[in-house]
Amino acid sequence: MTKGRLEAFSDGVIAILITIMVLELKVPEGTDAEALRGMLPAFLSYVLSFIYLGIYWVNHHHMLQMTDRINGRILWANLHLLFWLSLVPSATAWLGEGHLDALPTAVYGITLLGPAIAYYILQNAIIAEEGPGSRLAAAIGPDKKGKISPLLYASGIGLAFVNPWISDALYVLVALIWLVPDPRLEGHLRSHAEASHHRR
Repeated sequence: MTKGRLEAFSDGVIAILITIMVLELKVPEGTDAEALRGMLPAFLSYVLSFIYLGIYWVNHHHMLQMTDRINGRILWANLHLLFWLSLVPSATAWLGEGHLDALPTAVYGITLLGPAIAYYILQNAIIAEEGPGSRLAAAIGPDKKGKISPLLYASGIGLAFVNPWISDALYVLVALIWLVPDPRLEGHLRSHAEASHHRR
């Protein structure tokens, strides 16, 4: 499979997941402000999950731009990532219905932790194929954000049984950390593009 086909398949899956999530949003039961307030938890859960899927889409795109070769291990690692992302719509719907309940909040955290680990595995599979001197390895560096995010998710999962609001705050915090496209990848992509331009 070519890199372009892998990226197109992944893009299609993420687009479908976003579509499923928006279809889960129900019409307000009424026409007053109270009806809208009743929808707020589900809407906020949707917004947070939409942001997370967007973060994965952007960073997955940048990572594949820095990838030259695809092997079977990378294909399966990518499918592993998509598996965890495919659980996001269900977890989002459940969180929206029970936003102050411990178990839906903890399960949502598990659904965020899974893709984080899967992305790390995919990233390492690419580096293993292309070597420690690859563009991706150089761009990732010590990967502090990638290491701290799972710890925050795990904390949110445990704290869900203490205070779900704290867990929600941690999930939002991780999203904010990753909301801006990774400057390490963008910087290396820009440098590579400029170097290619000068060689012409």
